Amino acid sequence: MLCEYSKASLHFCQECNNLLYPKADPQRRIMVYGCRICQYDDMVENKCVYRNDLLTVTKEQVGVTTDLGADATLAHSNIPCPKCGNDDAVFYQDQSKRKETRMILFFYIGVHDYNAVVITVYFVNICYPSKFQRHFPVRHCEI
Repeated sequence: MLCEYSKASLHFCQECNNLLYPKADPQRRIMVYGCRICQYDDMVENKCVYRNDLLTVTKEQVGVTTDLGADATLAHSNIPCPKCGNDDAVFYQDQSKRKETRMILFFYIGVHDYNAVVITVYFVNICYPSKFQRHFPVRHCEI
């Protein structure tokens, strides 16, 4: 069986109930699951030892947050918004561990219009440290 179609699972020793670890058997030239306590080993049907499923993709969307402008722990910027002219933006860096998204800044600009808060989100790639206005906004969403 291929690893992408099978599930990696834990195997336990039939003699002492300890965890079996994958190891190579050089005499038989196969992979076996072996016990580190009692030297029991079991032949492997499923050769999948570890499977890393990356099913969740970080969405570049706004969560249900309406008080980002009042959060004192986030950094503030005084660069004016090219759309509305508001010069108070809250920003933070993307927290995902994926290589292609780790240098993304999220800018939240709160605009008060008739007591309704509209949050504008800008995704700025800071790999290109040119003037902020040249690549602002890369992507624009309003909720």
